[in-house]
Amino acid sequence: MEEFDFKTIANDLISKLNSKEKEVISRRFGFGGKEKETLEAIGKDFGVSRERIRQIQETAVKKIQQNFGEYKNVFEFFEKKFEDFEGVRKEINLLSELTEKAKNEAFFLLSLWPSFERFPENKETFAFWVSKKGAKEKLEKLIEKVISILEEKKRTLSLEEISSYFSLKMETLREWIEISKKIGKDKKGFYGLKKWPEITPRGVRDKAYLVLKEIGRPLHFSEVAKFIENANVHTVHNELIKDPKFVLIGRGIYALAEWGYEKGQVKDIILKIFKEEKRPLTKEEIIEKVLKQRMVKKSTILTNLSDKKYFLRDNEGRYYPKAEVV
Repeated sequence: MEEFDFKTIANDLISKLNSKEKEVISRRFGFGGKEKETLEAIGKDFGVSRERIRQIQETAVKKIQQNFGEYKNVFEFFEKKFEDFEGVRKEINLLSELTEKAKNEAFFLLSLWPSFERFPENKETFAFWVSKKGAKEKLEKLIEKVISILEEKKRTLSLEEISSYFSLKMETLREWIEISKKIGKDKKGFYGLKKWPEITPRGVRDKAYLVLKEIGRPLHFSEVAKFIENANVHTVHNELIKDPKFVLIGRGIYALAEWGYEKGQVKDIILKIFKEEKRPLTKEEIIEKVLKQRMVKKSTILTNLSDKKYFLRDNEGRYYPKAEVV
């Protein structure tokens, strides 16, 4: 059961207004669960300008603010809803917490209290309210810091990991972070930048990336397709071929480049191994190192080693690359 009947309170507060003021307030704030109307729409019905409707609304609000002393306890109740969140609330969370059936009336009452300030939704943030000076600036600094942390770590982070950088309570930190439109959550509830494929997958390519990242091991392209709803196997394969994030490490088997896999054929991997080791290597050493990069048969590795255009053997049976191919 809700602590206050916001519909009754809102209607009582406008009952002392004249009929035109009542109608403007009711329609602007969408009393009774109706859609909120614009200044232009109401002005058209009244045959006056949007500016005139704005003036009527402003006058009506001032009248109400002079006569809501008996409902002071309601606004004290609102204040408490801000206290545990350091004076900042995401609008959708605040209204859902206050009421299920009278969100428009609750919104109207919040807008009456002078210490509450609303910041509408924009490209950067969802709509939010603050109850004390300086809270908006603190929120902006925190969001900027969280974005900086995510960019530095280059991976999704749990709320617990992010909380180690701040002195806010977990509930407050969650509320503040989720006001930003630049930060989102993955399926596990970890936070990342909205532009990351982990947070906002935009196509087959991103979804394939997420499948491999979640499974944590190389997969055949047909297996990847099975994890993507309504995906065409050939489309998945084409995306894996085109994107440098994916590395072909076996017959149709793909891994993520970020796991340390290198691009190229088996002979390219062998040549890279020689370049890193800077010494002749035994057959066993080469096989062991190649198998860390490719899911191929040992015979495939040996076939590549036998290609004298690229590799030679010394008197001890160790392999080394021809000078002109290094």
